[in-house]
Amino acid sequence: MIANTPVPVFKLYGETVHWPTPDLLHMESIPERSRTHDWHIQPHQHADLVQILYVRQGSAELEIEGRQYHFNGPVVQLVPSLCVHGFRFSEDVDGYVLSLAQPLVEELGRLLGGRILANASAHMLAAQEQQHLDNVLDELWREYTDQDDGRDLMLTALTYMLLIWLHRLQRKEVTQSVPHDRGEQHLNTFLQLLEQHFREHWAIDTYASRLGVSAPHLNALCRRLCQQSALQIINQRVVLEAKRCLVYTNMTVSQVADTLGFSEPAYFSRFFRRHTGLPPREFRLQHVRDAAQ
Repeated sequence: MIANTPVPVFKLYGETVHWPTPDLLHMESIPERSRTHDWHIQPHQHADLVQILYVRQGSAELEIEGRQYHFNGPVVQLVPSLCVHGFRFSEDVDGYVLSLAQPLVEELGRLLGGRILANASAHMLAAQEQQHLDNVLDELWREYTDQDDGRDLMLTALTYMLLIWLHRLQRKEVTQSVPHDRGEQHLNTFLQLLEQHFREHWAIDTYASRLGVSAPHLNALCRRLCQQSALQIINQRVVLEAKRCLVYTNMTVSQVADTLGFSEPAYFSRFFRRHTGLPPREFRLQHVRDAAQ
């Protein structure tokens, strides 16, 4: 029986296939993925994923929010949701890409009392740090590729161990560096507010007022840092939740509309079709057909 608790819908690298595993994480080796793309992953973004890129050896060129970076391993790169990013690797590269469901990261953030891994950042690793990361990721890879008893519990434990370690590493480096761009701070706060209030359909002016900036300034920040307007980001979040409800719950379209704060199901249906190209019922049926193939 399908539960009423929404579960995320994910896509990787702009592909049209759904999240390829029932886990709330996806793991693959960098050579496995990048070899099929001629060692070059074009710039893209994810609305609902946090990615951890670990280059154990070899070189990588990264494009993060329009900025270019080049480094040799070992390095770990954190890519939060909505961050535009692309990669180019040398053919001798070795390492992992770990893609995590945003709700999984958010749940750990709630346990730690705050938002975690919210900013894109790269960390060059000392020998001791590399050994620790190798141990955790190699064990995570073994659990991910096997089907041993207690697999889900072990994956969760190892993932939380990894995220807490990265969170501590990021916090340590932030305290030793110059303050972040104030625009990034505003964007992070905006995304936190959006996560709390997207069902209430706040106006952009309301979000801007809570941030202490003007609506045009908030729009400019979103376009600079996310290449989207504030309204596009808001609508994208509502559409994502609607997809989750339609695919992974047995709620009717009317119930989904009510859950998402729409005054009328017809208004919700028009909104959903405008952003996906399909009415809600057809979207649900298409997913069922795709899953059956």
